[in-house]
Amino acid sequence: MTLRTFTKAAACAALTLGLATAAQAQDPSDPFRGPALEALEGKWVAYLPISAGFDLAQAWGGVVKEEAERYGMKFTVQDPNWVTDAMSQGMTSLIAEHPDVIVTQNPDTQSLARLLMQANKAGIAVVQMNMQGAVQTDAYVGPDYVDMGHKIANLAVETCGEGTDTSHKISIVQGVLTGGVSYFQVQGIMEVLNEHPEIEVVSSQAADWDASKARAITETVLQQNPDLCAILDMWDGQAIGTGAAVKQAGMADKVMVITSGGGAKSTCDLIRDDTFDVVYNYDAPGMGRDAWTAIMIALQNGGGGNTKTQIFSPTYKMTKENVDAASCWDAETYAAMLR
Repeated sequence: MTLRTFTKAAACAALTLGLATAAQAQDPSDPFRGPALEALEGKWVAYLPISAGFDLAQAWGGVVKEEAERYGMKFTVQDPNWVTDAMSQGMTSLIAEHPDVIVTQNPDTQSLARLLMQANKAGIAVVQMNMQGAVQTDAYVGPDYVDMGHKIANLAVETCGEGTDTSHKISIVQGVLTGGVSYFQVQGIMEVLNEHPEIEVVSSQAADWDASKARAITETVLQQNPDLCAILDMWDGQAIGTGAAVKQAGMADKVMVITSGGGAKSTCDLIRDDTFDVVYNYDAPGMGRDAWTAIMIALQNGGGGNTKTQIFSPTYKMTKENVDAASCWDAETYAAMLR
């Protein structure tokens, strides 16, 4: 080949490559988008929280419903209204009806365990929200409650432990004893407190997620221990009663109230009015987005039982000093989305 012929051939090749590149630029093709959308289209997401009538469940369900409908999916919700038997019956019915995905929230670690396994064996993807059960399904979405317990206990030690001018007395208000939120937080708390013998736990009782029970428990504890240093309550919805008892006793400046929750506007207001001192916020709308991500992963990987994922929600410490900069979401916004 002569130099002139080689040069001409190289120029033709360059022109051909340039035209091909230009064509690709004008008509881009993503080979992965189509299969991803096909995995979602027409699928059915069934939502079964403990109750559809409280802020956390509304935030999770509102976000998932909005995203599911955006992608042409069916979304349904059942409300057992805190009744465990009704939840079990609802789960049994759903397994028979065979949705593609069930998003649920365990009332405790055991009640739904057999049914969750049954759903996965039937090829239904199962996403557990906030309350980890005894069985691992396609995804758990919620905080690492053991780690949260560590954080809460370390704050209690810092406030009430060795070297502080306090009684070193604290009280723990649990939720449902076998409920994941309470069970795993308390596990983390005790892992820390066992290394601090100076801390005296004067009370550790279950209020069963009931604010009125939490209030009654705390009133009694304060009467018996007027020198109490701090109270650790496992959920802000329950801790409303705990904080109210402390304020009614005129001890808000003496007793630190520490709790955790999803960061709703109502919780932020309770920080501002000194009902709560510290809330470890796990961002419920963010959990809804994590749940949607888990749904997409499960469906794009062949459906129920093919993935086993723990999606731990980021948490941050909210106090009166930083609450105004927090994303204090309005529960009614998400309740409207879920309707």
